[in-house]
Amino acid sequence: MSPDLSVEHTLRARGYTALAGIDEAGRGCWAGPVVAAAVVLAPIVYEQPHLLAAVNDSKQLSAIAREHAYATVAAYAQGIGVGIVPAFLIDAYGILPATRLAMAQALLALPCPVDALLIDAERLPGIHLPQEALIHGDARSLSIAAASIVAKVTRDRLMHTADRCYPSYGFALHKGYGTAVHRRALAQYGPSPIHRRTFQPVIEALARLEQT
Repeated sequence: MSPDLSVEHTLRARGYTALAGIDEAGRGCWAGPVVAAAVVLAPIVYEQPHLLAAVNDSKQLSAIAREHAYATVAAYAQGIGVGIVPAFLIDAYGILPATRLAMAQALLALPCPVDALLIDAERLPGIHLPQEALIHGDARSLSIAAASIVAKVTRDRLMHTADRCYPSYGFALHKGYGTAVHRRALAQYGPSPIHRRTFQPVIEALARLEQT
């Protein structure tokens, strides 16, 4: 299933014309930030949705295809906002509040006003706008899919930078997700400054270090 504008057209028929799709990347990682993006599609996309034919749920695309889709979204978005919450705040507040904080940051970073939100499986408490929380929204809504692309590409770029700062962990390869390579590096070197110390694999690595 490819995302389309069905949900957007329903909202526009109800009088909401400035719609922001919101999604996150990195929620389940052991290291690095959680990143959210908000995207408002330009009016021309509603007239010619084929302009975003390259855009899909970011998890369904290769890294090269995501970069291409990112450039397409940037070309045909009326506004893009990004929110980034680092690991130490994830540890302080928990991953769900941190994810919502990143989404709220992304919404506030938009350069244009919006009157309704389409969010991938989440709601934002305290944001007094109509909100549609769509399960698998990045596979259903083109606005959310565009946001998923921006969030994922932005976070991947940040993890490539982290790889240069902490080259022992392979962040450029696994982006902080729980792979075998990441687990071995964590066991060998212990947590880096960008590891999430409230996540179980990192807690276990810290415990092992304390026993040695």
